Amino acid sequence: MSRAEFMGLLLAFIARLITGAQGHWKGCPPKAEQRIYFANHQSHLDWVLIWAALPRELRAVTRPIAARDYWTSSRFKEWLTTEVFHAVYVSRERSDDQDPLEPLAQALASGDSLVIFPEGTRSSKGQPQAFKSGLYHLAAQFPEVQLVPAWIANVQRVMPKGEVVPVPVLCTVTFGAPVQLRAHEDKGEFLARAREAVLELRPVGS
Repeated sequence: MSRAEFMGLLLAFIARLITGAQGHWKGCPPKAEQRIYFANHQSHLDWVLIWAALPRELRAVTRPIAARDYWTSSRFKEWLTTEVFHAVYVSRERSDDQDPLEPLAQALASGDSLVIFPEGTRSSKGQPQAFKSGLYHLAAQFPEVQLVPAWIANVQRVMPKGEVVPVPVLCTVTFGAPVQLRAHEDKGEFLARAREAVLELRPVGS
């Protein structure tokens, strides 16, 4: 077992120890099919929680999207995201002639699954903000890839603002039924429907 593989197993164990990282598959089974998992975004731990909630065999083929400026700011962060999580880096600051979806499209074209957050930025309001257009364009370009909505619950309580030590809190990731871009569906309609699919997965009372 390589150092990166060992670190991946260790991090998954730690994430589950602190948060539970329970995956609830309500709309589809944890199956080895190429997918885009799209979820609400509340903290830097979000994609770690989804990754840890996946079965080990799915983690090996599922790549999170990571902000290049944040996750390459130290050698350890860069090693972690590159060697352990095999993250797809995206730039939050880019030139006008740079396609922000190009690295995602390359990953999908190579057969990988992705974890993305269509809001584009973290929200502290409880409900996801309006989805940006990236999910729509990926759905149109890769119609054979399943689009699986997910709701991450309680992760914002694991690392409260201003704290440096995680607080043990039970977190869940609920995976819903895949959605698909319909024929002749416009961008606004699709993005609103995809956001609603995520919202429908919220636990009762949250």
